[in-house]
Amino acid sequence: MQFLTAERRLSPNTLAAYRNDLRQFEEYLAVRQHDPLGTGATNGTATIAAADATVATREEVAGFFLSLREDKGYSAATIARKMAAVKSLFHYLSRQGAITTNPTADLGSPEVKKPLPRAISVDDVDRLIRQTDKKATPEGLRDRGMMHLLYATGMRVSELVTLDLGDLDFEKSAVRCVGRGLRVRMLPVGSKAMIALRDYLERGRPQLLRPGAPTSALFLNHRGQRLTRQGFWLIMKAIARESGVTSEVTPHTLRHSFAAHRLSDGLALPKLRELLGHANISTTQIYTQVKPETPRPLVATAPPRLVAVGGRRG
Repeated sequence: MQFLTAERRLSPNTLAAYRNDLRQFEEYLAVRQHDPLGTGATNGTATIAAADATVATREEVAGFFLSLREDKGYSAATIARKMAAVKSLFHYLSRQGAITTNPTADLGSPEVKKPLPRAISVDDVDRLIRQTDKKATPEGLRDRGMMHLLYATGMRVSELVTLDLGDLDFEKSAVRCVGRGLRVRMLPVGSKAMIALRDYLERGRPQLLRPGAPTSALFLNHRGQRLTRQGFWLIMKAIARESGVTSEVTPHTLRHSFAAHRLSDGLALPKLRELLGHANISTTQIYTQVKPETPRPLVATAPPRLVAVGGRRG
């Protein structure tokens, strides 16, 4: 886990998933190594510490993957993710010289067809944002600022909730965003989003602050602490329900819609890649297959400096 953190610089969410997947593998391996015939002789006394991955056999590893499908009933996508974690572990052990034979070397992964990102129409985006305009409470001002900022920049929700006060640059109408792999990018922000953010900072955030809970976080929950991804998801669900939008709305809906709408506006793929913070342009190219649901004019909620990356404007 230290290697994944320091060398591969995986995101906290990915690290948490790897940790849980490897812990599940260790629990399975401990039982198999102490009770290979499945007699129950260990009486549940096998522990994670007793598992030794350096002597794990191909049969034991394959048995783990088989149990995920037949005993646990996990989907192909979940099994593929857990397999990636286990394969990463043994690849690391091989590189460190802890094992001479990699038991996962010739084990395939279940085929998982990744669905296309789903983008809602610009009318639905407008309805979501206008719904937040109806509430003048501190939480409402916060939600309005978040929704405007997400659609103006296309940033990830995980990036949104980690923003600090110092990341906003009102003079340059931009926000500093730290993405995956700790890659930093400066994103242009449209005037409507900046107005919504300033309104939140002046009239909303001070009301959400709590004594004894000082924080530099930009977006706060009702306890005065940094808003979490889970908290944002609950907020997004409520906004979608109250707005009457019937399309499926997920935490990344505004990011996917931003990408699809910007391409429809004629934004070049390399510029979109910079804005989204993709490491590889092949990840960005998938949005060329995602079409907006309805023909759309450029609307007021769209940032006026869409391609203001690297000093260029469009």
